[in-house]
Amino acid sequence: MLAALTIGFPMRSDARTILAAVPISRMDLPWWRARHEAKLQALARVHPTLIFLGDSITQDWEKSGPPAWRDFAPDWQRFYGDRNAVNLGFIGDTTANLLWRIRNGEVAGIAPKVAVLLIGANNLGRVHWSAADTVAGIDTIITELRHRLPQTRILLLGVLPSARSAWVSETTRQINTQLASRYKDVPSVTYLDLTVIFMRNGMLNRALYLDPRLTPPDPPLHPSAEGQRLMSRTMEPVLAEMLGDRPH
Repeated sequence: MLAALTIGFPMRSDARTILAAVPISRMDLPWWRARHEAKLQALARVHPTLIFLGDSITQDWEKSGPPAWRDFAPDWQRFYGDRNAVNLGFIGDTTANLLWRIRNGEVAGIAPKVAVLLIGANNLGRVHWSAADTVAGIDTIITELRHRLPQTRILLLGVLPSARSAWVSETTRQINTQLASRYKDVPSVTYLDLTVIFMRNGMLNRALYLDPRLTPPDPPLHPSAEGQRLMSRTMEPVLAEMLGDRPH
């Protein structure tokens, strides 16, 4: 059985397999397999300075409008267009799926200055993995990245707030609290929690999410283009310092 891999942290005492920290493929899905293969080709061609690793929230940067609330491409171009960036976000991915991609070529043969990591929201969906298991998955991903990309600095983002259920909100809070504690003094890893962007008067600001605008509407989970613009603005001073360039 596979125990959680950590960065200098004590190994967990239980003997069960933590699925969130085990590489799980989605190659049986034609679109996922095609995207993975296309990204391998892009990485070989581009040799990126900056990579974004994540799920649908990251993949959304590739969407363009109208309407304006789903027009992400202009801000991607504004903030990352001149930084030789590659988007490695895949809709629906958990920590386990991202770990599989990392172990199957998506960081092979590259040496980016920075990797931005935003993952974990889908661990709280259908698979319903706990905060502890999700943190174990993120720990394993970071261990893999530090091993495979030893010169790359990691900008680790906290799981974004949503309004799916009280359990999801509480589990998200627990994950981010644990990540803040675990990565406050880890070399080459910078932790940044963007929760405050999405809150107004102590409540989730639903206006910064695209899901309520869908037909039929869904609970807030994915930031709108405006929400991700605010994310980029908040990240920018930290990211620029990590990249060694000027804030955009």
